[in-house]
Amino acid sequence: MALRGIWQLQKLIVSYCDWGGSSRGIRAFMETHLPSFKEKNPQLEVVTELIRGQHPHLKGYYKNHNQRVICVKNLSPEEILLHSTRLRNALGRKVIKLRTRHVTKHPSVQGTWNTQLKF
Repeated sequence: MALRGIWQLQKLIVSYCDWGGSSRGIRAFMETHLPSFKEKNPQLEVVTELIRGQHPHLKGYYKNHNQRVICVKNLSPEEILLHSTRLRNALGRKVIKLRTRHVTKHPSVQGTWNTQLKF
């Protein structure tokens, strides 16, 4: 996703094994979908990395110096394309768990409203 018109994902590393069976989907992805993905995203540096004996994964580096790693073991090429598109669209922020569903800068003095009120 672009934040103020600037894409946040800088670099996408596609790691795979040329021998292992769990990398079958990512090898097919590199032959079919990866060239068109590179053409559609010229702002993105896409690097393929051969790592033997390891499960395949996608690693995204963002402008705010965060990184995300997604394991794509035994996935189809279409599912890997979906994961790489999600990495591209993400802002790279860390996921924080919300304490409540209701988030506001000015909390109510009387408490939050819910449907379980009985009069």
